[in-house]
Amino acid sequence: MTNQIWIAITFISFMLLFTAVGIYSATQKQNNTTDYLLAGRTVNPWFTALSAMSTGQSGLLFIGQVGFAYKSGISSIWLILGWALGDYIAWWLFFKRLREISEETGSETVSGFLGQNTNGVRVITIISALITIAFLGAYAAAQLVAGSKALSAVFDWNYSIGIIIGTIIVVIYCFSGGIRASIWTDTIQAIIMIGSLLLLLIVSLIKCGGINALWAQLTQIDPALVNLSPANLPLGFLPFFIGWMVAGFGVVGQPHIIVRAMAIDNAQNVAKARNIKVIAGLTTSFASLGIGLTGRVLLPDLLANGDPELALPALALNLLPAALVGVMLAGVFSATMSTADSQILSCSAALTQDIFPQFAHSYKIVKLGTLTVTAIVLVIALFGDKSVFFLVTFAWSALASALGPLFVVRVLQKPINAIVAVAMMIVGILSALIWTITPELSKLVYSVLPGMVAGIFVYFIAQFFIRDDIKAASGK
Repeated sequence: MTNQIWIAITFISFMLLFTAVGIYSATQKQNNTTDYLLAGRTVNPWFTALSAMSTGQSGLLFIGQVGFAYKSGISSIWLILGWALGDYIAWWLFFKRLREISEETGSETVSGFLGQNTNGVRVITIISALITIAFLGAYAAAQLVAGSKALSAVFDWNYSIGIIIGTIIVVIYCFSGGIRASIWTDTIQAIIMIGSLLLLLIVSLIKCGGINALWAQLTQIDPALVNLSPANLPLGFLPFFIGWMVAGFGVVGQPHIIVRAMAIDNAQNVAKARNIKVIAGLTTSFASLGIGLTGRVLLPDLLANGDPELALPALALNLLPAALVGVMLAGVFSATMSTADSQILSCSAALTQDIFPQFAHSYKIVKLGTLTVTAIVLVIALFGDKSVFFLVTFAWSALASALGPLFVVRVLQKPINAIVAVAMMIVGILSALIWTITPELSKLVYSVLPGMVAGIFVYFIAQFFIRDDIKAASGK
């Protein structure tokens, strides 16, 4: 009981810190929608980078990715490397131009950016906003589930308690300061994520006897765990790796991350933010991989009699003093909340700016939209699927496939009309969904690849057959 009290004290202290930072950010705000949605486009590159990292990695890092490494072994490194490479390419090629064009066109939301300068703009904006709310809402729910899993593992609580706690904290600072509060708290949370993961990795490696001893024990458990080549790849390694690289590139379809590039203080600082983000992201990803591997050695029973996605909190309980378990728990919650708050704000923007533009400049209505979206996300989290890895990878692929190809066309400022834009979104998302729910296909490659390829294919077909109509409709 004494241990749980110390864990709770440390954990609550960090939660109060996050809430205080979010509330303090409200002292810097202006009571208008541009400030609430984009922080006045004044975010410095360090805050942009760390916020984008913590938002992008989310509960998947602490819960899903650790569990994946626990089950798959060292071969899960290719998920990390492929994802990081694809993400880097996306930031390198498109995000500087996104910052420039979004300011030139006055676009304050991702759906607004996707629909700008096109006849039939409302159709594009509304459909992309509905897609954002549906799948980003489910994604946010997965974050609340991830946080609640960690709390449940430590305190033996019902999942619903952790979900409700996370929701309340997110609402407090989002409601107070909008995206500025989200970015500021994300930055603090990113630092805690990095520190807590490295701490547990070092302690668990020492417990295993070092890297060489860990390797030997993994080999003894199952030689496949130390095989760099993933097992059972129907198409071979290259399509597998390309699939995860395209998954990382799928950041171009994630409104909660795209909006951070729109909010940075200067387009010239995007490259600096990208480099910081990649270094920080690789640090946390490799730490989660190592924790998953040490968990397989130190907690072998999780595979048969538990949940491998709980390897990290279980290791923390077994290896760390009570106060540091609280730090670790704060790290998990940091990851989940840094993503959930960003996604809720993106859904809120889609609802109040894009679907109901008559309320676009009402600061109070925008904040009411945040509460509405949060309530929807809470319901999904309480009654939806409890697999964090499945929920996150599914939502990511749907958003990347639906919005990613159109985003690329928009940033490159290529001609397009409303019919083609809508067709790209629908075909992309249907392809990803069909691929995901068909076992024979989902085993071949992650669904982002076929989904994005399908959307791009629609665009090129349209260019070939109705090029003149597209140019006329887009004013080119």
